[in-house]
Amino acid sequence: MSIPPLHPVDILRFNTCGSVDDGKSTLIGRLLFDSKSLMEDQLEALERSADITGGGTINLANLTDGLRAEREQGITIDVAYRYFATPRRRFVVADTPGHVQYTRNMVTGASTANLSVILADARQGVVEQSRRHACIASILRIPHLVVAINKMDLVDWSEERFMEIQDEFERFLPRLDIKDVKFIPISALHGDNVVESSSKTPWYSGPTLLGHLESVHIGSDWNLNGFRLPVQWVNRPNNPTDTRLHDFRGFSGQIAGGLVRVGQKVMILPSGLISRVKQIWTYDGCLQEAFCPQSVTLILEDDIDISRGDTIIGPDNLPGSGTDLRAHVCWMHPRPLQNGKKYLLKHTTQTVQAIITNIDGRIDFSTFDSVPQPAELEMNAIGEIHLRTARPLVYDGYWTNRLTGSFILIEPGSNATVAAGMLAPPPQPLNVEYHDFVI
Repeated sequence: MSIPPLHPVDILRFNTCGSVDDGKSTLIGRLLFDSKSLMEDQLEALERSADITGGGTINLANLTDGLRAEREQGITIDVAYRYFATPRRRFVVADTPGHVQYTRNMVTGASTANLSVILADARQGVVEQSRRHACIASILRIPHLVVAINKMDLVDWSEERFMEIQDEFERFLPRLDIKDVKFIPISALHGDNVVESSSKTPWYSGPTLLGHLESVHIGSDWNLNGFRLPVQWVNRPNNPTDTRLHDFRGFSGQIAGGLVRVGQKVMILPSGLISRVKQIWTYDGCLQEAFCPQSVTLILEDDIDISRGDTIIGPDNLPGSGTDLRAHVCWMHPRPLQNGKKYLLKHTTQTVQAIITNIDGRIDFSTFDSVPQPAELEMNAIGEIHLRTARPLVYDGYWTNRLTGSFILIEPGSNATVAAGMLAPPPQPLNVEYHDFVI
């Protein structure tokens, strides 16, 4: 069956997480296998790997565990991305590790997700990693959460056991501010309630996992309040064979928030200059309006000096701007984070120098409380910090806009990414009036 072209909001990005051996990779393999989303060469490779690693039995986890170390140890180490589609929706899935030492990989895979699937072994119930990954999903502001209680076949499909685990999750979920949570009993190994409903759970009347993934509403997940376009590239094609491109000067990037329409008044930051949108270009031609997360090129009515790293914004819901910032960070480097260290901070399309001015706290995943004023943040820890940048950033709080509220820290010299950060809301929005800057 051919799949019609879909709008970007019809692409669901989700990740799987949970503790070691909860069945994350097997679940993704089952989704791909039962939804008939595998190519012939993938099926052949899966059958060949069965003779090497599975004792003649197909191991669905091998569809995502591609590293030799992963197959030998039976664990996930790196993030693996897979793509599949059904007639109702397209999917990008990230299989993330369960080990504590690979928490940074889990943060990487979950950073762009609309939905997170946390697996829990029905025999083990809620363990530390279950709580840790639920907390990370909350910090990353993942809008939707599915708790897939796996290996129900090993507890005789006990409804009582399912409800015990659900009740334990629900006792701490209110502290994490996750509003959309769905509990589904499954067996990833045998396929029960993954793609097809299972006759072994007559007490469960909800959707299968794939059914929920196909139907969960994600259209409102993108921030459509307050137009933001971080300028990635000044587009000057000057193609002499195309009269439309004579004197073409556009500003290209991915819309990070809000809507933009032809004729709309916009401000360019940090200069504060004002213009109006003359045209909106995409690869497929001109549009009258565009919205997050589309990639567009804007042509303005006025000839303004704009370069990469500038931000074009709309008249409403102004962002904040400043050099003194508060943020949550996931530390990803073996050398601990300490006060006074200098890094490069990459935010949207610009990179600035930054210094850590204080480590305010470190999250204790057993209690979800913050341990105040730790001396340092070790690898895979998540903490709260203050930092100062060499020049002001135009930003939103991460909880308001995940695109303009996120950043990474880069170690100078090695260019290693050492942290992923989520900015706290600015103390106050920009205090500007449009008429103050009219050209």
